[in-house]
Amino acid sequence: MEVIVILLALFFLMFVAYRGFSVILFAPIAALFAVLLTDPGYVLPFFSGVFMDKMVGFIKSYFPVFLLGAIFGKVIEMSGFAKSITGAVIKLIGPSRAMLAIVLVGAILTYGGVSLFVVAFAVYPFAAELFKAADIPKRLIPGTIALGAFTFTMDAFPGTPQIQNIIPTTFFKTDTWAAPWLGFIGGLFVFIIGMIYLEWRRRKAKAAGEGYGTGHKNEPEPLGEEKLPNAFIAILPLIVVGVFNKVFTNLIPQFYGKQFDFEAINIARVNPVDVTKETAIWAVEGALVLGILTVLLFSFNRIKENFNAGINVSIGGAMLATLNTASEYGFGGIISLLPGFKSVSQAMSDTFTNPLVNEAVTTTTLAGITGSASGGMSIALAAMGETYMEQAQKLGINPEVLHRVASMASGGMDTLPHNGAVITLLAVTGLTHKQSYIDIFAMTLIKTTAVFFIIALYYMFGIV
Repeated sequence: MEVIVILLALFFLMFVAYRGFSVILFAPIAALFAVLLTDPGYVLPFFSGVFMDKMVGFIKSYFPVFLLGAIFGKVIEMSGFAKSITGAVIKLIGPSRAMLAIVLVGAILTYGGVSLFVVAFAVYPFAAELFKAADIPKRLIPGTIALGAFTFTMDAFPGTPQIQNIIPTTFFKTDTWAAPWLGFIGGLFVFIIGMIYLEWRRRKAKAAGEGYGTGHKNEPEPLGEEKLPNAFIAILPLIVVGVFNKVFTNLIPQFYGKQFDFEAINIARVNPVDVTKETAIWAVEGALVLGILTVLLFSFNRIKENFNAGINVSIGGAMLATLNTASEYGFGGIISLLPGFKSVSQAMSDTFTNPLVNEAVTTTTLAGITGSASGGMSIALAAMGETYMEQAQKLGINPEVLHRVASMASGGMDTLPHNGAVITLLAVTGLTHKQSYIDIFAMTLIKTTAVFFIIALYYMFGIV
């Protein structure tokens, strides 16, 4: 019965997410319903002492990253830099390689720190024009954008400033560059297999005589002769974010050491700051600030007219994204303390005795249930992070490997039909799940396979 309570809570959360209801409201309802079925007298203490404590802790740690990332993405969009980068890549690769060009554009933008949602809006008009010119079925656009934006540069490649690569740093005391070779090889695996799949789908459609098609919804206006910023200037903010993320990652521990003690500067009653847990977050925040300033330096005249409205939209989006994930994190905090979770955890441990495999299965399963990579990973690591660290220390597993496995696993089964990014991508392109989801799901399977591929590499060759 205790296990059934846990499963009911999880699948209720999955159902409401799929139906489009806000998890900000329903994550605590689902968690407290599980508490109610366990012991009604525990509901209020668990709400205040566990759910709110975990939720506020998540916001405290990650809201600045969500906020700065959203603002950075917005100014990149408003400045025309995203369009300029897209146009430059297409010219370099050539319109005949439409799929490769769109994948590379998505990869460059996400690895440079631009939000996945911004990428979908920015890239789609170019994808539609290229696919139409090459007579490639429009239904293949979502899968192509998903490969470029939702996979290898989101959580595999080392140093990516996306939130899926930042959350593990606070649990394992790593940085965003954790397990660089495993991340790079795993990301390359996803890219190559993903491109092979997309080309196979394109050739199959061509052999069947299927072209771009007509009567589509949300067809973008033909691209005009709008004067775009210089491509080298446009890509500079992305380079700034990448370079200074690495620079700050190295400099912060040298400057502060492992801990900052307020008593050393005669300030009492303030807890010391564990710098090892904050380094990755501070590094990304500092890099994003410099990236935003770089955009403003070169393009303020272009964006100043709508600057206030654009920033307000990005702030609202950041708050919503943070609260969504924080609410799921609070949900995980409660579920992990219930008796049924111990039974589930023990069963998982007995079935998947290897900590890396256990971490991958748990994280990707919860990401699938919640429809959120960051949400699923937050639940998994809130519940099992300390256990994974203890097991890794006993077995001599580098914490960086735990980081990369958790990060990549979170982006595995997260893209099930109820995932917010999937729903947004299909809405932007004017396509339906029936028309295009199969290709997005193929990327999901490739991405999930890649996690177990890097685990095998680690055990076979010791690559980190």
